Amino acid sequence: MTLSTRGALVRNGVVAGVNGAITLTLLLIAPLGLAAVITNTALITASTFVVGIAADGVVRWLSPLSRPGYIPPQSQSDLERSPYRSPD
Repeated sequence: MTLSTRGALVRNGVVAGVNGAITLTLLLIAPLGLAAVITNTALITASTFVVGIAADGVVRWLSPLSRPGYIPPQSQSDLERSPYRSPD
């Protein structure tokens, strides 16, 4: 499955928001100051977003479609002539 850049941003934003909301809920139960709770929640939300974007970059880098000159085979005969096929 491939997502557009906008779709990946929205997904990462939603994941970061949910992670931040869970963190906020847990930290509000703990006996911490309000500034510590807000700072920790903001840092966890931001780090989740950045790690999600980095993971998308790694997946994109590992994708065969990102290789220069790669043309996906259209049929079995194209697959047999493909320079990327494994040797027999």
